[in-house]
Amino acid sequence: MRSNKFLKAEQATLVWDVPGLMAGVDEAGRGPLAGPVVAAAVILDDRAPIRGLADSKQLTPLRRERLYDEIRAKALCCSVAQASVEEIDQLNILQATMLAMQRAVQGLRLKPGKVLVDGNRLPPLDVLAEAIVCGDALVPSISAASILAKVTRDRLLCELHLKHPEYGFDRHKGYGTAQHMRALQVHGPLAAHRRSFAPVARALGAPLCNDESLP
Repeated sequence: MRSNKFLKAEQATLVWDVPGLMAGVDEAGRGPLAGPVVAAAVILDDRAPIRGLADSKQLTPLRRERLYDEIRAKALCCSVAQASVEEIDQLNILQATMLAMQRAVQGLRLKPGKVLVDGNRLPPLDVLAEAIVCGDALVPSISAASILAKVTRDRLLCELHLKHPEYGFDRHKGYGTAQHMRALQVHGPLAAHRRSFAPVARALGAPLCNDESLP
């Protein structure tokens, strides 16, 4: 007769290691002051391995771009979704991130048997899911999702830069750098800025100024 220890191990295997396709999910853009939060879901093809997958933040922009194209070409399927600035302000950034992740999974052409999500929280899903801390550095499909999400979001911010070059979105991608904070003080927030974030809220309440001595 098997011990309780082995029975529990078998039960855990039955619960978590289900047959079927595995999808990795990650997001980009929780911290910036502007732009949407973007999420991606990726189901990799074991028959078409992709070398060099890693946490997107650890890769150079050129390497991310090349991997982006390779992931799009080789993955069984992938999906990219976002939550808008308006949704971020209405829901808060955490709930908007969960919404973007949920949309990314729902957008997959193939239904996964299990979803692996980077971090320690799970969006509401109708499939088995597991949160994995530092998953973008540990799980190839999550690494792939992190790359798709970041490249997509960076491209959106570069498009925003073309419309509003005075903010420098092509360099800071919406994060609260000194350059970005100065632009907020001088020019005020755009529609693309997250008004629920404190630096943007402060800029909305402060008089605009063109004083070159601003920090």
